[in-house]
Amino acid sequence: MYKFYNNNALGLFENDCTVRSISTATGNSWDDTYEHLSNIARLQGTMMDDKDFIIDYLDKRYDRINNIPKTVGEVAGTYPDNVLLITMNGHIVCAKYGIIYDSFDCRERIAEYCWKVK
Repeated sequence: MYKFYNNNALGLFENDCTVRSISTATGNSWDDTYEHLSNIARLQGTMMDDKDFIIDYLDKRYDRINNIPKTVGEVAGTYPDNVLLITMNGHIVCAKYGIIYDSFDCRERIAEYCWKVK
């Protein structure tokens, strides 16, 4: 299931999927998540939307679910009792209890990686 959700602090449609998805999964505000990720990325000399940065950040904090050659919608449906962060080519999204929260419907995209937040 998909539900439109844009928690951008100013309601804008920006290239902020990293901030949107992580703030949605953790329950932290968009602003706090932006500041947190920005500070960590700055200390590492990288950008907070860099794929390697995101993977490393999530691997250090959450359990990665391996072997998920499924669509994003199928992954979300497989874990209806959990909060997930799911990456795909050029995007990351939060799925909470089987519902994908995002500014567009990405259910048919192929999932690359997935982390169980709760």
